[in-house]
Amino acid sequence: MKVSYRGIHKELPPKLQEKLDGKFAKLSKLLERRGEKEAHVVVTSERHLHNAEVTLQFYDHQLVGVGSDADLFTAVSVALEKLDKQAVKQREKWRETKRRSNGRGTPPEPKEAAAEPGARKAVPAGPRVFTVNHHGQRKPMTLDEAMLEMEGDRDYVVYRDADKECLSVLVRRRDGNFDLIES
Repeated sequence: MKVSYRGIHKELPPKLQEKLDGKFAKLSKLLERRGEKEAHVVVTSERHLHNAEVTLQFYDHQLVGVGSDADLFTAVSVALEKLDKQAVKQREKWRETKRRSNGRGTPPEPKEAAAEPGARKAVPAGPRVFTVNHHGQRKPMTLDEAMLEMEGDRDYVVYRDADKECLSVLVRRRDGNFDLIES
């Protein structure tokens, strides 16, 4: 990780600089997945108080840690601790959204089975078997709404009937009429 300092008029003692480098290395392990990161440390002094602000970019988010103390090393350490907490939180958010890309915590379905919702290919050769699972994903509908849903090129619709509170299947027959199967 590249670290640039501003506002420090004198060099830090080698031991303190070594400790800060260790803390930046720990933060670097947490953040650096896609290329080299760059951290900016801005130090301002007011009377006997040092204010340290550490800024860096992480997955389109700007992480900022601010620390104040009479000792310069402690001020920068506090800012780094705050930045570490922010980085862990952002990383967890990023991991959760990437792992739950389809919103249910399951991996996305293959493109072959994506033509019909909820369908999966069970046997690679021979007749295809589709499993349809609608575990409360859709609202109940009436028979008229189900027929409107089938106006496209769909051959069947599985839905929860709003009037009878049961599971129903509306199937298009070859002659153009429909069959209604109720459970």
